Amino acid sequence: MSPAPGAGNGIRGYAAGMMLTADRKIAAPPAAVWELLVDLDAWPKWGPTIRGARLDAPHTELGLRATGTVQTSLLVAVPFEVTEFEPGRHWAWKVAGVPATRHRVDPVGGGARVSICVPWWSAPYLTVCAVAVRRIDTMLTGA
Repeated sequence: MSPAPGAGNGIRGYAAGMMLTADRKIAAPPAAVWELLVDLDAWPKWGPTIRGARLDAPHTELGLRATGTVQTSLLVAVPFEVTEFEPGRHWAWKVAGVPATRHRVDPVGGGARVSICVPWWSAPYLTVCAVAVRRIDTMLTGA
């Protein structure tokens, strides 16, 4: 179940897939939002728990089955693998072998809606995702 087009910003829970979502409508082109989501150098700027990330060779960009390491704010480096990838729309990953966040961009009324979803069992992390979508908005619009 997806948010209705034009729905407000916020945090939502969906029974289908047992995912919780933080989302925000942004007055920026969907392609610009997508570029931030797949640019590993940008992750620490919008991701409150990320200090850095790198891809393993031979990967040069984020894509299906790409692997790498993410450095957390706790200075712990953990491996990741991209498990879903639709260019320009969404990607999901496993971190340390555990299903983690899903990242999505949808065109909405001259702008975009960015969504970050977490499994139900990681509900407290949803507040971090809400900060992330707000930071993405600020990076792109200054809002």
